Amino acid sequence: MRVGFAVPVSGPWATPENMRRIATRAEELGYDQLWTFQRLLYPVGHPMGDTYRSVHDPLITLAHLSAVTSRIGLGVAVVNAYVQPVPLAKQLATLQTLSGGRLTAGLGLGWLPEEFEATGVDMARRGRRGEEFVAVLRKAWTDDVVEHEGGFYRVPPAHIEPKPVPGPPRVLLGGGAEVALRRAARLADGWVSASREDLGAIAGRIELIKTELAAAGRDADAFRFVCRGVTRVRAASGAEDRPLTGTYDKIRQDVAELAARGVTDVFHDLNFDPEIPVADAKEAMRRAEEALEALAP
Repeated sequence: MRVGFAVPVSGPWATPENMRRIATRAEELGYDQLWTFQRLLYPVGHPMGDTYRSVHDPLITLAHLSAVTSRIGLGVAVVNAYVQPVPLAKQLATLQTLSGGRLTAGLGLGWLPEEFEATGVDMARRGRRGEEFVAVLRKAWTDDVVEHEGGFYRVPPAHIEPKPVPGPPRVLLGGGAEVALRRAARLADGWVSASREDLGAIAGRIELIKTELAAAGRDADAFRFVCRGVTRVRAASGAEDRPLTGTYDKIRQDVAELAARGVTDVFHDLNFDPEIPVADAKEAMRRAEEALEALAP
């Protein structure tokens, strides 16, 4: 089990100083990866919650943190496919090279209509768009002459360089529907769960993906099953009956249980804890640093 930690990217506690402090301390403590997430905009009056109200760009955040760390991995879960794949391929390739090959690129289809509208992308046929999106990324990272003519994207014969060093970043795909799980097994290096994933049912999703991997002749041992851990530290284990919520002992037991169910990576994400006092960045960091120490691998 690889254990990671999400940096502060949402709300008032997500300051450059706090991001750097979490990143460097997580590296000192032996965490495997730092993680970010994307929210492009927040529609007025939307009920999705304060976590998504104010969110820094995930890739620029990781680029900044790559310069103050040297070993720890850098993951985004996820960038959505309403951006154009060629500019994103260039950004991810540069980040992979600048970080020394530490990047894991999680991709999603997107689900918020207003984000598609704001980026000028049709929300229809997102699944097929996402498959073509991954194909264009991989061509941009590996082909000497990149050329693509598809239903959603066209790339004229061109050199897209420099290529990522030491090689393309690992690609994760998100999504919880059966078709999304099968897509991840066919196209990606791993699957990442969403913040609202039912972790009690995650073993079934993993088994479905493994079945699909076997049918495709792919090595399941090389595939990553990444769990976004919506971690909520509470004084009593019975405060909320959900995985990764409760005392530190309870949370560590839950991590072990996730490993037994087939999860290969979990990262603790305090951005999604409603009790993190977003109006008091100092107290939020105190709690985050305590959690960093207590949950270190």
